[in-house]
Amino acid sequence: MGIADVASMAGVSHATVSRVMNGNTTVDADIAARVRAAASELKYKPNPVGRSLALGKTDTIGIVVPDLSNPTFQAILRGLSIAAARDGYRVLIADSSEVSSEEAILAGEARRRCDGVVLCAPRMSDADLEELAPTLYPLVLINRTTESVPTPSLVVDYGQGIQELAAHLVELGHRKLAYLTGPDRSASNVQRLRGLEKFTAEFPDVELQFIPGGNTFDAGFESSDAVAACGATGILVFNDVAAMGLLSGLSERGIRVPEDLSLTGFDDMPFARYTMPPLTTAAVPISDLGDLAWRRMREQIQTNDAASPTNYFPPRIELRGSTGPVKA
Repeated sequence: MGIADVASMAGVSHATVSRVMNGNTTVDADIAARVRAAASELKYKPNPVGRSLALGKTDTIGIVVPDLSNPTFQAILRGLSIAAARDGYRVLIADSSEVSSEEAILAGEARRRCDGVVLCAPRMSDADLEELAPTLYPLVLINRTTESVPTPSLVVDYGQGIQELAAHLVELGHRKLAYLTGPDRSASNVQRLRGLEKFTAEFPDVELQFIPGGNTFDAGFESSDAVAACGATGILVFNDVAAMGLLSGLSERGIRVPEDLSLTGFDDMPFARYTMPPLTTAAVPISDLGDLAWRRMREQIQTNDAASPTNYFPPRIELRGSTGPVKA
């Protein structure tokens, strides 16, 4: 049964049925009751696509992430999905597969299909982000900021976190450190590098070198030889996933952690406390990011206002078994 059948049974126009089924309160109460009774008897349900077009809303938001296999983005998505579902919204997911050129394309397509976009685009250039942001409103950024339009941004202070991890290694007596870097175009890697610049200014007697790495288990594992040969006694790794790969590679080479080499990760993903040894890391409130991203999105949808400030999240250092005193 379709809308024509409901209109015929209720003795009203197609437009009246549409207004009633879409919740329009301007329809006379008696007529609305008659329409709903006819729809119930005929077991009529509005077409969701047509209803979305009529209302100008989809009750869906999009999220663009660079790598859905990464536990960090899985946790953000989980927090976002749970929070949005409480308000009757669904989440459409777009994965750019670490291809920076895809981020803007996917964000634009998601916005055309959804009521707003949560954008995790760590590889996108600042110039591209500034150009894209005005076209995506309502928009919430995660770990990025923009100056072109006022946009709610949720930013983890990666710079502060890496400084605190490096200072922890210094406290343990390490004076030769190395940073296993993240992807070159990663915005959060840039923040870490800036944090390490501040660290070296504060600790000029500490030697710090940089080793090209990545953000995957394989990248960490494949860096094992370079790390073993660099002469550093304390290693800062871009994230927990790469740190786990490095742990595995060092173990294969007979290098003991932390007896021979101290090692830190970043993010405090769920498995970090179960590695051998458990991983010293900087904990990021990942699920909170997803929950707050929805609240910032909901505010924009309801008020048509994007004036929310940038929220900064300081990481919390988790000291575990992968770091220890420098080997005598």
